[in-house]
Amino acid sequence: MSKPTGKDVDPRDRAFGKRVAELRKEHGMTQQQLAAQLSGRTPSWMSQVERGIQPVRRFDLLQELADALGVPTQALDPGAPIPAPPVVNVHIASNDLDGARLVIADHPALSALLGDDTEVLDLGDLAGQVDEIWGLTHQARFSEVSDMVTALIPALERAVRTSPADDQPQAYTLLARAYQALAAAFARQGDSRASWVSADRAVAAAEMSGDAFLVFAGIYRMVHAFVRLGSSAEAEHAVRGAIDALSGQTDLPQEGLSVLGSLHLAKALVHARCSQRTEAKAEIEKARQVAGRLGEDRNDYNLEFGPTNVAVQAVSTAVDLGDAGEALDIGQSINAEALSPERRGRLLMDLGRAHAQRRHMADAVGCLLRAEEISPETVQNHTAVRQAVKELVLVSGSKASADLMELAERTGALE
Repeated sequence: MSKPTGKDVDPRDRAFGKRVAELRKEHGMTQQQLAAQLSGRTPSWMSQVERGIQPVRRFDLLQELADALGVPTQALDPGAPIPAPPVVNVHIASNDLDGARLVIADHPALSALLGDDTEVLDLGDLAGQVDEIWGLTHQARFSEVSDMVTALIPALERAVRTSPADDQPQAYTLLARAYQALAAAFARQGDSRASWVSADRAVAAAEMSGDAFLVFAGIYRMVHAFVRLGSSAEAEHAVRGAIDALSGQTDLPQEGLSVLGSLHLAKALVHARCSQRTEAKAEIEKARQVAGRLGEDRNDYNLEFGPTNVAVQAVSTAVDLGDAGEALDIGQSINAEALSPERRGRLLMDLGRAHAQRRHMADAVGCLLRAEEISPETVQNHTAVRQAVKELVLVSGSKASADLMELAERTGALE
């Protein structure tokens, strides 16, 4: 069906497009700049929206457009006053990782570079601490992660510079794993740039360790950072290159299969965020086939890959694509008890989002509250949860429950 032109344009769409143009200009943005912040949209599409030729009716797209303009969805109503541009358009609800941010803000081992630090550190003790950090990351206890890495990262950076040659690979392995944990923690708290920096350092350290699969696991973390930055082209480029390289290998060991399967899940996420339905589902199926070859749930490189995690990601992908019914059908068959609290919480978050899309208000709130019990810091700092809660409040209106309003306050959904 062709787009409406001239007199065929619905006056409501024309008024909506005019409001979008007003808000865009108020925020000093061009159509190209605004389109670049929307998944899979072009300046031509943006122009059609502003002329009323391209209607925008889906709530998720309205939400994405409002977020890109830095306004609440209500501001897109042509009858509402235009709000002043916000000073900051980034929401990080807590400062749990502030200490960790300072660690990656400078070089953490300058004294070792100058030869003033020659102490040989106990790698066994450092290995125990890295394991503990990953445990805390899987439990989404980010403030404790931050407390530990403020001392651990500098110690590991010193270790790779002062350890005997025979111990260097182990030291670099520990450093790479610590930076990967930090990348995962930053990503889950919504700090995409810090996640990118940490993932980049993890890849560099992993290469020095001699463990090729650890390098690919670092690329997986980097892809997630790119996705959260909205850099879909970079994310797709990085994950495609990694998958192509691994797929060319025969007789991958179990840890290699775990990494390959996880990369397919990451690629599914990239496609889902770009509304590329066929491609996203194809990557989920490829991950499912790899999980079948693996035959069990594993936690190689802290990726938690296996048949169960593929099903969890299938739920998330379906929700991102707006297939709420499919997400709920898949979710009913998942037993995620063996997964980490972060993964179990994420599943409940996505089921809550699916119920929200279907306007199952009580079920949506119930899932989100259960997710918060399991993984409070993740729920309270997740952009998708914030958007779902905002939608629930808007749809409920004056009938919004006390539980929902309290959740909205904890997540910052109404800010």
